[in-house]
Amino acid sequence: MRLVLASNNAKKLAELQTLFAGLPLELVTQGSLGIEEADEPHHTFVENALAKARHAARASGLPAIADDSGLCVAALGAAPGVQSAHYAGELGAAGDRETRRRAQDAANNIRLLECMSGRTDRRARFVSTLVALRHADDPEPLIAFGRWEAKLLTAARGQGGFGYDPLVWIEALGASVAELSAVQKNALSHRALAAAQMRGLMREAWAIA
Repeated sequence: MRLVLASNNAKKLAELQTLFAGLPLELVTQGSLGIEEADEPHHTFVENALAKARHAARASGLPAIADDSGLCVAALGAAPGVQSAHYAGELGAAGDRETRRRAQDAANNIRLLECMSGRTDRRARFVSTLVALRHADDPEPLIAFGRWEAKLLTAARGQGGFGYDPLVWIEALGASVAELSAVQKNALSHRALAAAQMRGLMREAWAIA
């Protein structure tokens, strides 16, 4: 089955390709099909993921899957939440997509550290919601959730990953997410947990083995 990923994020594509390895799926980005990204006007991960999946399915005529994910910080009332990707506001920086993403990530991390200054409650979690549709008007979307409990550091650690990974500390591993190998992250992350749940749903509801 050819499955359109409602994202143009190359790192997210690579993660999901690994997480869905072994299933008879060909995962392609919507950008490779000339499909623009959908609006994400909603206040919850599940609503945004559903909107993105419907947009990609309708534009491509193919089954689609979308991930909406972010960081929820207890002391900030679950912010940045669905605004995680643009917590510092959209920068509109120059350069290619990866250069702009790195600049945005850096600005988001700076703002998060500023918002957490002086706070003692450092509890946070990464949240991932995956939604898969057989077609744009599928009345039975598959919805999977993953939550990865963590704490926030007061300064960045590690060079790997993306987004808030350098600020997110996994106590059980004694490392920031940015210090983990790709293998470790793909086994333990919020997206890994959601993907494992989604694999089960696809086998059950879509008869994909």
